[in-house]
Parts: sequence; C-alpha cells; structure tokens
Amino acid sequence: MIKSTLFALTTGLLLAPVGFAADIKIGFSKELTEELSDEYGTREGERLATALTKDLERALGDDITKVARLDIIIEDAKPNRPTFKQLGDRPGLSMRSISIGGARVTGEAYDAAGNLIAEVDYDWYENDIRQVSPAGVWSDANRAFDRFSRKMAREVRN
Repeated sequence: MIKSTLFALTTGLLLAPVGFAADIKIGFSKELTEELSDEYGTREGERLATALTKDLERALGDDITKVARLDIIIEDAKPNRPTFKQLGDRPGLSMRSISIGGARVTGEAYDAAGNLIAEVDYDWYENDIRQVSPAGVWSDANRAFDRFSRKMAREVRN
C-alpha cells in the first residue's frame, strides 16, 4: 500500500508541468461592459475573454514562466456580424449583415516580485469592408487579440 502510494505520488510529480501558468485577469472597460449588457449580450464577453486568454497563452509559450500576473482590459470590441442578442433584439437583422470590426486592448505583465515587466496598448480595426465578407462574429477582434498577444510576448521577452 505504501509503495503504491509513493509510486503514484512520484509519478504524479514527474508528469506535472515544470513551469506555472500566469494569473491572467481579463476585464472590460466601463463602456464595453455597457455595450455587452445592452447591445451584444453578456455571453459575448465570455467569448472575447476566452479567445484573448488562449491567444496570450499561445503567444507567451515558454516565456509564460516569466510572468506571475497579467492584467488585461478589453477597452473596445466591435463585431463583424450580429451577435446572438442583436439577432434576437432585431428580428429583421440577418446574419449576413457585415460591418467593420476590431478591438482595443491594454495590458500589464508583472513578475513574481510584483514588478511591472511589460505594458502594452494596442488597437486594430479593419478598414476595408471587402475583407469582412467571410468573417465570423468577432473575426477582426480576434485578429486584434492575436496581434496584441504577440506584442505582449515580445515585450515580456525584452
């Protein structure tokens, strides 16, 4: 019994990841919080936060061990297509409707001692409606998130 428990504990420690994940906190500006509540739907905020978190984890890769905490604010986000709430609120609105989307994101990265190691402010909005046609609801915002995340990763590495 003791040998099998010891073996299980040892095996579990060997299989545990070597690094640790940063504490990633995603928030929304007051204006975007109101837009999510009134216009886009609160579940869209969860979708945006999840997408940005995944982009940050992917972009940081192994460098995520340098970061203890990321404080990120999605300042603004514009969808390319109507959200579920918008479609429900306006019965004549079509999912085929398109618009120019994008996002503005700010963020700070801190090390384990609480020192600020990176600060990034990034925005990107599509400027050509012709590029939107095959897009999903948050395609341009997701592109902005990817670019923000890569910029944050570069700042953390430096």
